[in-house]
Amino acid sequence: MIADLKIEKHYSLFEDIQGLLIASAQAALGIHLLRAAGLVTGGTAGLALIISYRTGWSFSLVFFVINIPFYGFAYWARGAAFCLKSLMTVTLVSLLAEALKPLFAVGSIHPGIAAVLFGVSAGVGLLGLFRHSGSLGGVSIVAVILQDRFGIKAGWTQLTHDLVLFAIALWILPIDRVLWSLLGAVIVNLVIAFNHRRDWYIVT
Repeated sequence: MIADLKIEKHYSLFEDIQGLLIASAQAALGIHLLRAAGLVTGGTAGLALIISYRTGWSFSLVFFVINIPFYGFAYWARGAAFCLKSLMTVTLVSLLAEALKPLFAVGSIHPGIAAVLFGVSAGVGLLGLFRHSGSLGGVSIVAVILQDRFGIKAGWTQLTHDLVLFAIALWILPIDRVLWSLLGAVIVNLVIAFNHRRDWYIVT
């Protein structure tokens, strides 16, 4: 029956590249705003921000390095294409986040506005990455795999991890910054949970 047929969408190389580039730019913009307000988020990006705040090291460098161990898992679970796309997007976000510092200086931004804008921008960026079989490494790799194999929504997996990370953030950041950060994390994960469904599009 026609209703039972599934139409598979194959992205061309150009479609993948432009999609991953645009999605990476959105994610980098969200992180840039988050960093300007002194907030954190979940996943390896949040861990990189915490390390950056405590040590003064470059967020971009820390973010790139701590994602390295996850590429082996990405290759084992979903193959070379997913691994390479994840490496590409993590590299792009690292470079773009660093490039935005001198090009888009944010002198002052309310942490609540930063949290909301981060949640929307990063959430849409992650949707784009997932649609083109990419990720921001770390927990997002695990989240996509759990959704594909066990039907556990990617947003809920990331939200659970984020709560643990925020418990750690309470030890090093003011309580108001942690609460605003939690708002941003909730928004980004709700965007993913409500909009990322494999049955809406099938990509190979």
